[in-house]
Amino acid sequence: MTSRFAQRLTGGMIIAAGAALAVFLVDGRIDGAAITLVGAIAVLLAAIGTREDGPAPPPAEDADGSILVREVLDAIVEPVLLVRAGTVTFGNGAARALLGSHIVGEDVRVAIRHPAAADRLASSVPASDRPVELVGLGSPDQRWEMRTGDTSDGARIVHLIDQTGNYAAERMRVDFVANASHELRTPLASILGFIETLTDEAGEDPAVRTRFLKVMFDEARRMQRLVEDLISLSRIEAEKYRLPAEIVDLAVLIADVRAELLDVAGDRARDIAATIDPGVHGIVGDRAQLSQMLHNLIGNAMKYGRGGTPVTIRLAADRPNTIRLSIADESEGIAPEHIPRLTERFYRVDAGRSRSLGGTGLGLAIVKHIAERHRGRLDIASRVGVGTTVSVTLPAAEAVSSKGNADVTQARA
Repeated sequence: MTSRFAQRLTGGMIIAAGAALAVFLVDGRIDGAAITLVGAIAVLLAAIGTREDGPAPPPAEDADGSILVREVLDAIVEPVLLVRAGTVTFGNGAARALLGSHIVGEDVRVAIRHPAAADRLASSVPASDRPVELVGLGSPDQRWEMRTGDTSDGARIVHLIDQTGNYAAERMRVDFVANASHELRTPLASILGFIETLTDEAGEDPAVRTRFLKVMFDEARRMQRLVEDLISLSRIEAEKYRLPAEIVDLAVLIADVRAELLDVAGDRARDIAATIDPGVHGIVGDRAQLSQMLHNLIGNAMKYGRGGTPVTIRLAADRPNTIRLSIADESEGIAPEHIPRLTERFYRVDAGRSRSLGGTGLGLAIVKHIAERHRGRLDIASRVGVGTTVSVTLPAAEAVSSKGNADVTQARA
């Protein structure tokens, strides 16, 4: 069956021949007719092309697929390599960023350069769903999971999955359980030891019995505080993504917390001095958690600050729609290398001193989670020999109810 192209070419040739014949009949010259025929055929071929009408062919595919496949792989945020006969023929953007742009054309074992991956990447070894863990690829602290798969045309896909974050989270969980167990075991062992001693002849001496019972009571209270902090931290983490809905005025809350501390901390609580800037509005928050945050921060300043020195609380507008709460003490200060780790659970600059003062090692971790739940930020600044200032920046409420304003006026009066 004659194609459309052949049909159009045949028709054009007939027209060209007719034109050449007309020229010959008019002027009687064969050369003029030939020129007309050749020119007509050239114009015809240029106009209709040399193949059938239809859509343009797709770009030629190379050994690793079409341009579209490469674009899809480049959009993947994790490193992906295509390998043929042990040689890298394509690496997406993430792979080039991790391993270097020179990897294309290299042996895949040279491109990745990891002993744990060498056997799996050998071209003679079939792909497997079993992942290979790579430690230190990219940087010493990074951990990757390598998976491989074969395509129907003989290529091999190498996929690297970053597991650094998951590993860090698992390490934190393991460390948390180990530290919590240790913190609970220490006072428990002390209590059991004193109970055993009291069951012997030492229990007959009233003075010894009284002293031992006091130590046991203090250790039991320490365990109680630790359990309460663990429960509190777990509850705050569970509520992390549920925004509070109550309007809380921090000026009133500061006054309430100071009054509570006066009842339990005595003269040291009298060193608390609060400065509240006028016009500072309330925040949308959880009153119980904000109270706990204040107790932890003010309590730390009282414990670690030098006796008789002020504990200064400052509440001020930081930026539009932002409130900054700062608690400063005059203490020995904290060396710079410790500051980034102060919000880690159970991290202590001086473990012995912290335990002797009743600290559980969870106070600042709790404060950090409370600040994050309220969409705030915790900052710690310290100078050795001068003191420490802990600041929490919180978003202000857009408006405070009329009752809230009345309570604020009465509290400040």
